[in-house]
Amino acid sequence: MRGTRAAAGAVALTAVLLAACSSPAPAPAPAIQAAPLPDIAKLVPSVQKQITVQHEYLKARLTDPTTTPTDRSNAFGELAKLFMAAQLPEAAEAGFRTAQSLNPDDYRWPYYLAHIARTQGDLPKAAGLFEEVLRRRPDDMDALVWLGDVNLAVGRPESAAPSFARALTLDPNSVSARYGAGRAALATGDYRKAVALLEEVLRLNPKATAAHYPLSQAHAALGNQEQSAEHLRLRRDGRIAPRDTLMVELDSLLESPQTFESIGIRRLDDEDWTGAAEQFRKGLALAPDNAALHHRLATALNLMGDEKSSRAEFEIAITKDPEYFPAQFSLGVLLQADGRHAQAVDRFTAALRVRPTYTEARLRLASSLRRLGRLNEALDEYSQAMAGAPERSEARIGYVMVLTKLRRYRDARETLNEAAAAGDLVFTHALARLLATAPDASVRDGRRSLALIQQMLEKGRTLELGETYAMTLAELGQFREAQSLQRDLIAAADRAKLPALRRRLVERLALYDRADPCRTPWTDDEMP
Repeated sequence: MRGTRAAAGAVALTAVLLAACSSPAPAPAPAIQAAPLPDIAKLVPSVQKQITVQHEYLKARLTDPTTTPTDRSNAFGELAKLFMAAQLPEAAEAGFRTAQSLNPDDYRWPYYLAHIARTQGDLPKAAGLFEEVLRRRPDDMDALVWLGDVNLAVGRPESAAPSFARALTLDPNSVSARYGAGRAALATGDYRKAVALLEEVLRLNPKATAAHYPLSQAHAALGNQEQSAEHLRLRRDGRIAPRDTLMVELDSLLESPQTFESIGIRRLDDEDWTGAAEQFRKGLALAPDNAALHHRLATALNLMGDEKSSRAEFEIAITKDPEYFPAQFSLGVLLQADGRHAQAVDRFTAALRVRPTYTEARLRLASSLRRLGRLNEALDEYSQAMAGAPERSEARIGYVMVLTKLRRYRDARETLNEAAAAGDLVFTHALARLLATAPDASVRDGRRSLALIQQMLEKGRTLELGETYAMTLAELGQFREAQSLQRDLIAAADRAKLPALRRRLVERLALYDRADPCRTPWTDDEMP
């Protein structure tokens, strides 16, 4: 029996072994390979070398059997960072994806992928990637703020608010998180909270001038028109972003003109004009024909007060690339400031040929055309600016002022009637001014002007509104009251050290002293 059982066992074992030998062996996992380099021929030689060296390092890591998956992940990631810094987003994305597959726990790779998606305009994808970062690092300040910003940009303030709130619990002094929270509050209609948060932004960092615009909107929604107007006046383009350690590292990665440009821009943001100029000069040493760097250097020199060198750099930028419209615009601004309006017109026109949607250049062009007496051309430019950027109130106000220069007072009144109907106090004030001062008696209406002014006075007082009030009193024949108010305004202009306004007020006081009403809605120096 034992022999029979042993024989049977041997047969069974033999059958198992034969079955194993006859089954196909599992295929080995495909080896990860380095993709061929993208076209880097247009990059500066120093950057080409950096990328090529890192690519060779990656290939060496992939063929070395002792290299760990983490090492390979890092090698792919470092090459992808170079691609991203060199503005090769497709190659960068592929590299970061591979790096992530080799080391899924490394938060850096989804973070960089999120920024690629953000800069390419795929905001929902960016939001998902920032959320992926936060699953690995729940307290990552940069990812929290960026996730909030992306959600705001896609119109989801209710989703943005918790991200900013979480960031503020981690760092109550974070300007970027507080700025985001203020904008989220504004978007959800919590205007008082928005005002409190945005005013705190400016207290923490007075240079965060981008906060003035949403703060102006919040005050307007609360009916605080004077505060709204003041913050609108103080607004400046700018960027309030998180510290973003990984992206700052990326900006400094390449030995390239772009790297020095990025560092120089940060120096400008810090108001280190000399340091900025130094960085731009380093960039120009690598790329002397780079029009953007010449423009940046010109800007830094202008801020340093070296107008002659600044102008020369702007002109070099245009010589290097006549299509580089920012330099055309900047040179036009300098010429306009010098009163050389004919030459400024040429520069603004050149900028608009390249970028027809450049509203700021169009407004500047209209201003110089007006000063040259080319009123119909100026009117056309303001009209185009109104069509292209209806939110820019200065375009419509400029249009109205040129209409008054052309003595088209009825057209000016109808334009302001339509604009003021939306409740914007800028246009309401302009309408009151026109009704009080238009030389055309069929347009003037002192009583309506007074009614409009009284409505505005309930929401706030400014020197300019007081000036219009005095004009209205004079139009109604109340010269004694107009004189008294005008003298008060002159004293206020003295206290505020506003000599140009004081001169204008004194000139108009002389009219009221003679019992003459004002028949000039806006002087030339009041016009944009």
